[in-house]
Amino acid sequence: MSRSSVADAIEAAEKILPGHCAPEGEEDPRWQAIIKVEDFVEDEPDAIWSFILRWGVSDDDDLRTAIGVLLLEHLLEHHFARFFPLVERAARKNPKFADTFLRCWKLGKAKEEHNSSRFEALRLECEKAKKRRRSSATT
Repeated sequence: MSRSSVADAIEAAEKILPGHCAPEGEEDPRWQAIIKVEDFVEDEPDAIWSFILRWGVSDDDDLRTAIGVLLLEHLLEHHFARFFPLVERAARKNPKFADTFLRCWKLGKAKEEHNSSRFEALRLECEKAKKRRRSSATT
C-alpha cells in the first residue's frame, strides 16, 4: 500500500469530518471514510496516529467512538510498544482523548500479558479521572 493511498484516504475523510451522525438505521459516511483509513493501520501507523490525535479529541461522541474502535484499538493491536506511551500521554493531557481510549478493546499485541497490564492501568486511571470530573461538575 502506497503512501499516497493512505494520504488519499485521510484526505477524503478530512473533507467530511467532523460532520454529523447519520440518522438511526442509515449508513454513516463518516464511519465509512474512517474504515477506509483503517485499511492502512498496519502499514502506515504514523499517518494514522496523526489522524487519531486530531479526531480523537472531537466534541462528537459518535466520532470519538469511530476513532477509538476503528483506528486506535487497531493501532494498539499492531503497534502497541511504539504507540502506547503516546496514547498514555494524550489520554492524560486531554479528557476527550481519554474517553476515546476508553472505547477501545484489547486486541492483538494489547492482549499480551505485560501490555494488557499497562492497558488496564491506563483504563483505570482514565475511568477514575472521568468520575472525578463528573463529581466536581455536580458540586
